[in-house]
Amino acid sequence: MGSVDGDFDSRLPALKPVRTKRSAENGRKPKVFGEVEEEEPLSPIARIFHEPCFNIYVMAIAGCKTRINVDVVKANLGHTLLRHPRFSSLQVKDAKKDGGMKWFPTKVDLDKHIITPELHCAADDSPDKVVEDYISDLSKTSIDDSKPLWELHILNIKTSDAEDVAVFRIHHSIGDGMSLMSLVLACTRQISNPKALPTLPVRNTAKNKAVKSKGIWWRIKLVWNTIIDVLMFAATLVFLKDTVTPLSFGRKSGVENGGKRFVYRTISLDDVKLIKNAMNTTINDVVMGVSLAGISRYLNRKYGGVKEDKGANQKKNNLPKNIRLRAALVMNIRPLPGLHALAEMMEKGSKAKWGNWFGCVLLPFDVVLHDDPLDYIRQTKATIDRKKHSLEAVVTYFLLSMVLKIFGAKVAALVYRRFFKQTTMCFSNVVGPVEEIGFYGHPIAFLAPCVYGPPNGLTMHFQSYSNAMTFALSVDEEVIPDSHELCDDLEESLKLIKDAIIEGGA
Repeated sequence: MGSVDGDFDSRLPALKPVRTKRSAENGRKPKVFGEVEEEEPLSPIARIFHEPCFNIYVMAIAGCKTRINVDVVKANLGHTLLRHPRFSSLQVKDAKKDGGMKWFPTKVDLDKHIITPELHCAADDSPDKVVEDYISDLSKTSIDDSKPLWELHILNIKTSDAEDVAVFRIHHSIGDGMSLMSLVLACTRQISNPKALPTLPVRNTAKNKAVKSKGIWWRIKLVWNTIIDVLMFAATLVFLKDTVTPLSFGRKSGVENGGKRFVYRTISLDDVKLIKNAMNTTINDVVMGVSLAGISRYLNRKYGGVKEDKGANQKKNNLPKNIRLRAALVMNIRPLPGLHALAEMMEKGSKAKWGNWFGCVLLPFDVVLHDDPLDYIRQTKATIDRKKHSLEAVVTYFLLSMVLKIFGAKVAALVYRRFFKQTTMCFSNVVGPVEEIGFYGHPIAFLAPCVYGPPNGLTMHFQSYSNAMTFALSVDEEVIPDSHELCDDLEESLKLIKDAIIEGGA
């Protein structure tokens, strides 16, 4: 599952490396591969993702500027991605432990993992629609557990924004979304410098240092906010459900297993930065504000029964009052492995942190129509600033870990599923390289990560890359049959906010 990077590095201990048995038996210094060793049991959280009610896959769609050479990809995967033990291990049931599973190293047959379908466009279909349908069909299937749970689909078809498209499909038990994206990026290199790893934006740590000097009142508010957030989390698990809206009605029991439709659009990252700088916010504040504006616009049209937005129709407020609409955020609560650490791990077998460590956060959206488009940014900034002043993600992680330890994976999976099902949508924002990169020599045009498996009708992912940002929507077509219209609303909302900035609205 895609995740929002949380700044919790100093609050949790680093994962300890685990030594492999084979190297110890041979008398050599053991290699360290993060937290996976030969025939090591799956972590409890990894087992959750194998429960039928919470079987989740991470998808990473990449458009390339050139045709993808399958032979080149196969030649490079062998000494990069496959050197990570989780990509070269089966997940098998442990006969010694009832219901347990373990990692079992195996020889990987790349022909079973690299899939090159023959796609053809019908007379009334566009290549974009063919790719969209293919990826949607993927979400209706699972990966055969007789092989490591990952696949790379090379579609060999030209679309409106790429010469070729590749789709990584990885089971969530292998790792969290941020770590998996980092691992894939560690297999890429800069176009301008083919020997250099991608450069990720550097986080400003000045605010983090300032937090340590806060006084007692700040700490009291931190504790109070955490208590309130955890109580809301508990209430959500027990009874508190979002309002039924056009983003959630029509969902039937079990419909989340029927596949998802994946749509994406690429927008200008410079436009996002323009808004960020003008309003003294963060990129995360801006993308959340644009999301709120787009969702409000979409719902207003749906409640008004208007099929097409003609401008004047959008000014009429059709929204019911007091809509409860929340996004479920999954936040990493441990230090992420850096690209250099992952690259060295694949090259030299050195140490790198790995695993599924995440907490849950509820982010409320106040769905209203604002006369001033900038109010959407101001509103989400206030909400996010309040959430930053809370340990909700850390506490929910430990609470869910206790449920897992006491009651087992089946109950924990039901709790996770209940949390997501009680909310309207999932959300994540992932930072990407600041320069153009190539995947084994193939220049990348865009990156669009997404997931399928959560019971929500809508999941939104934002991924920055070079001077662009792609937002990818994973939607349940039983709930949102017009996902492209929602994309249009998001794009139009960004334009309105940008125009307001240029006109001096900030």
